[in-house]
Amino acid sequence: MTENLTATAAGGATRTLLMCGIVAGPLYIVVVLLQMLTRDGFDISRYPASMLSNGDQGWIQIANFAVSGLLFMAGAVGLHRARGPAGWGSTWGPRLVGVFGAGMVAAAFFSADPADGFPPGTPVGPPTSMSTHGMVHFLVSGVAFLALIAACFAFGRRFAAGGRRGWAALSMVTGVLFLTAWISLFAMQGSRVANVAFALAVALVLAWTSLLAAYRLTRPGVAAPA
Repeated sequence: MTENLTATAAGGATRTLLMCGIVAGPLYIVVVLLQMLTRDGFDISRYPASMLSNGDQGWIQIANFAVSGLLFMAGAVGLHRARGPAGWGSTWGPRLVGVFGAGMVAAAFFSADPADGFPPGTPVGPPTSMSTHGMVHFLVSGVAFLALIAACFAFGRRFAAGGRRGWAALSMVTGVLFLTAWISLFAMQGSRVANVAFALAVALVLAWTSLLAAYRLTRPGVAAPA
């Protein structure tokens, strides 16, 4: 009797953690979209969403980073606990999602520098120097993006091994598109097309994490993606 109650509690806790993973991506996207519509001078084709952390209303994006990041970390724990005896998704996939979540939390503490006229009152053009918090933001963002890209391939590999070809393709394609869009930011600096493509790629990969958590939540008895 006691063992059954413990198992039920553990299952309920895992479901709650997976629900956090489902909510994380859409929450981040919706909050950014609302700010895009209401923040004076913000243009997603010119600025990354991280620059919303600046200005009088910057606390909204800072909170968005912190809350979404914590939800991603909780979701990663849920994915780890829901792996099953066959090691669903391997141990690396959930860990990498957790690293991404930790990177988002770090981005809340280390904001990107104002630049190119945003927020209003900032001189137009790139900053002449990078602050310490801006440099740390750049570094933690890079680590977080690499972790999430690697997670796409880690889960894609496990899905392929388990015969889930659709999920394997979705995971791999998402990782490739996100990596390509990220590289395009450096290869085409200042390009509005590249900036929009990256924003869309971010939305895609965050949606993928939500779908991944939802997939596992709706298949509690599946030990591996087979």
